[in-house]
Amino acid sequence: MASAGPTSNSFISQRLKLHYVDWGNPDAPPLLLLHGGRDHCRNWDWVAEKLRDRYHIIAPDLRGHGDSAWSPDGNYAMDIFVYDLAQLIHQLDLGPLSIVAHSMGGNIALRYTGLYPENVCKLVAIEGLGPSPKVIGERAKTGYPERFRKWIEDKRQAAGRTPRRYATLEDALARMMDENAYLTEAQARHLTIHGISRNEDGTWSWKFDNYLNVWPAFDMPQDDIAALWGAITCPTLLLYGANSWASNPERDGRLQHFKTAKVIEFENAGHWLHHDQFDRFMSTLYEFL
Repeated sequence: MASAGPTSNSFISQRLKLHYVDWGNPDAPPLLLLHGGRDHCRNWDWVAEKLRDRYHIIAPDLRGHGDSAWSPDGNYAMDIFVYDLAQLIHQLDLGPLSIVAHSMGGNIALRYTGLYPENVCKLVAIEGLGPSPKVIGERAKTGYPERFRKWIEDKRQAAGRTPRRYATLEDALARMMDENAYLTEAQARHLTIHGISRNEDGTWSWKFDNYLNVWPAFDMPQDDIAALWGAITCPTLLLYGANSWASNPERDGRLQHFKTAKVIEFENAGHWLHHDQFDRFMSTLYEFL
């Protein structure tokens, strides 16, 4: 008989204790659910509940998020996240597996799949390609030394910033609902409860590390990232919300780097389309998986 919810577990990656939840059913094919930036693994609960009978579902908290440890140096480079994912899949012997990932999680999953194409049999990335070519072009207009100095200044400011404290859980809930107007109150409450922890003085703060607000100044060259996309051999879905800030790769040219990818756009959906259009998302997922 299935348990009411997932069990909490941990693994070690580069000396950090990282958290993941396991929805049981270990004899079923493995399916990994990877959340986005400043989010947490319980973001996937609705999806996991629908799929737990046919898959062995694992959902990790990325380092600096949820119930995983924070990076001691406050650095969150993409290659470190990819290493963490590789460690989880290696330690739990999950490959070959399917992956469904959102935003930054999608970026991580796409890079991992390009590195280890034999380990992934199906991949769904929700708005996971990172900045659009237009945004990258705008950034490139700023000289390297200036970008480097700005990163140092941003890190310095983050070091002096204390995590925001909310007097009540309801105050944090209101902030969550302001962030995504498509969420129902029930969805927002669930995401808030699992994304917040209580301080000693009774106030509440988000679980994620404030340093995550400072995006790394350096990354792989874009041509190398595109080469990883091109190395992906499994069927791949790239999902986009019509009302999101994210750029659709079918229109901005990035789809050409993929050999096996298809883009689907969701009407009346923003960046969190798996919440905004849950029924359609699940229908798309059932058909694809």
